[in-house]
Amino acid sequence: MWSIIFYTTTFMVFSFTPCITNAANFTFSSYYHDHMVLQQGSAGTSLWGHSSKIGDVVHIKLNNNEVARATVDSHQIWQATFTSPTDHGPYTVSATSSLGTLQISDVLFGDVWLCSGQSNMEFTVAGLINVTEEYADLVNYPNIRLFQVHNAFSATPYGDVQHDTALWLKPNRRTMVHYSAVCWLYGKYLSQHFNYPIGLVDADWGGTRIEAWSSPDALSACSGFSGHRKRNQNSNNQLYNAMIYPLLRNTIKGVIWYQGEANAHHANQYSCQFLEMINDWRAKFSKASGGTTSSSFPFGFVQLAPSREGASNLAFPLLRWAQTANIGYVPNSLLHNVFMAVAMDLPDFKSPYGSIHPRYKHDVAYRLYLAALGVAYHQSGVKFEGPFPTSAVIDSTHRHLTIEYGRGLAPIEVRSSDGFEVCCVSHTTKFCSPADAHWMNTTMTSHDFATVTLDISSCNHGNHVVQVRYAWRESPCPLHQCAVYGKSSNLPGPPFTFHVSS
Repeated sequence: MWSIIFYTTTFMVFSFTPCITNAANFTFSSYYHDHMVLQQGSAGTSLWGHSSKIGDVVHIKLNNNEVARATVDSHQIWQATFTSPTDHGPYTVSATSSLGTLQISDVLFGDVWLCSGQSNMEFTVAGLINVTEEYADLVNYPNIRLFQVHNAFSATPYGDVQHDTALWLKPNRRTMVHYSAVCWLYGKYLSQHFNYPIGLVDADWGGTRIEAWSSPDALSACSGFSGHRKRNQNSNNQLYNAMIYPLLRNTIKGVIWYQGEANAHHANQYSCQFLEMINDWRAKFSKASGGTTSSSFPFGFVQLAPSREGASNLAFPLLRWAQTANIGYVPNSLLHNVFMAVAMDLPDFKSPYGSIHPRYKHDVAYRLYLAALGVAYHQSGVKFEGPFPTSAVIDSTHRHLTIEYGRGLAPIEVRSSDGFEVCCVSHTTKFCSPADAHWMNTTMTSHDFATVTLDISSCNHGNHVVQVRYAWRESPCPLHQCAVYGKSSNLPGPPFTFHVSS
């Protein structure tokens, strides 16, 4: 439905021959190769593989110094965890058993981020507006390393990454042609800030629904969903089984996610499905990696960007709201350690890839990066959220409604007076549904340091205003011209619906 037709699952294939001695039945997982990044940190990192000799002992060495041992289990899997060195590398990592020795080289230690979702995450570097400049800049990031999970779906979980050309690669023009733009740019901004290795794992598929990326456990936690009966990449669990499950034993820092267009007409279900998928991925990554991936790892997402110009349907605004567990901002009491990039002010109606695929991925990635600094990396003083209302109060005498942002503590910038609506109903009504016919546009009459004031005089004849909402449109504004931004952060306030008080 949302797939970009020029994208393919083809990736540049390079010859790779690991150093193996008498090891035909003794291998690393397909995830481990030369040039890779292993996750740094005190919790350790996971290294695993396969062996036909159950009970055999595997010795793990880092630059010829033994750091861990593992025993081949009854499923013919060996898995070791060891504390990462303080130096980022490069290192040679070897695994030795009675069957031989395996070795990978140019291994770095840094942060590993998984990038997943549908076509806007799949959207490649080749599609960027400034692609020539991006290609020229690649030489400055030799310590960003790239891994791509090839598209596959399965009714049962894969035990390992299934494609024999899935390699860790250094960034260059050939390797970037089919690589996720948001994933790359996010990693690039992190690399600029931290100046240490960043590993990026790209696992996405255009036009896919969240159900396909969810495990049976995650879906069973949300009632009232039957799913797709036809077996394809959109069927329940199919992409989780083939593209996420094989990664669970690996240690990661966190996830960024860009998906939701394919679920836009089922927002009520999505609010549960998204929450449960996050919780489930966290639990399963942590358990399978021996606790080296945090059970509360940071999870970032992109709130849906605009699509069609002038479209008035409610599917996108409802899905944006559902992405925040119907609270409007993150992190929150349900979505802890979660961060987001607001993208509703980034329309690209003339995108050659369709307006559903805006090319402004630099804004998206940079906003994700800022939010990651604040939430995932706990850096103080980082302004990573746009303004969000903390009160909406009616002055009945003057017939206006004043919205205060951020408890009045941070300045806002108003770029437009458009985008606000109020629900005007009889005095016996206390709530408006999103599709209620009583929603009406309202005019902004003034604004100051941290408030905007709306004229509600058109709500009369014994009626009253019970709710106010903002940016409740598929494409609510021109590029960078929604109504309210943070004056110091330059970040847009997210869409909201808010109950008013007198």
